[in-house]
Amino acid sequence: MISQLILLIAFGICVSICLYQFFQALFAGNVADPAKSRSGIGAGIFYAFTAAMSPYKKESARLHLPSYIAGIMFHLGTFLGFFWLSLHFFNIQPASWLKGSSLAVLIISSGCGAAIFAKRLIKPELRSLSHADDYFSNLIVTLFQILSALAIGYPEILPVLFILASFLFLYIPLGKLRHAVYFFTSRIHLGAFYGKRGVWSIKRRNG
Repeated sequence: MISQLILLIAFGICVSICLYQFFQALFAGNVADPAKSRSGIGAGIFYAFTAAMSPYKKESARLHLPSYIAGIMFHLGTFLGFFWLSLHFFNIQPASWLKGSSLAVLIISSGCGAAIFAKRLIKPELRSLSHADDYFSNLIVTLFQILSALAIGYPEILPVLFILASFLFLYIPLGKLRHAVYFFTSRIHLGAFYGKRGVWSIKRRNG
């Protein structure tokens, strides 16, 4: 199938560019640090990817819990869409219960994506901070989730899903979606910086 070949090529290009961006950002942050080490950086990096991600450790998330939860669901739907994309690509037929549960999650997650888009469009403070890339990134991912949901029950639309996913893969390294790469490098650098200073992870003391 031509659409599968296009998807495979787009995926290869996406992975190659994202790996380049990842290591470029990772090595760019390894600057000389004269501070005396007070702790190992491993615990800091682990904390950066775990407890530090809690909404109660992030003021912007804590004050906007509905948006935080919607964002989590939106990302979950994207990961689930990629999971199903791989199943479709290799023609793997999962159990019926997985189809039903996945369909429910994708419906909810795409609804969350639409709600996030509407909030950015309606609220003046968000609209003033937004660019075309913010809207387009949301739309293409939301559409990807919708098509992923439809393809579970209607496999005849798989060529359309493959072409859209190909475009999504090619766009990831170019626009806002490349935060999928820089999320990891920024967390690593933050964890290493504060871990070395003994700030992360914070050990609770009794008394």
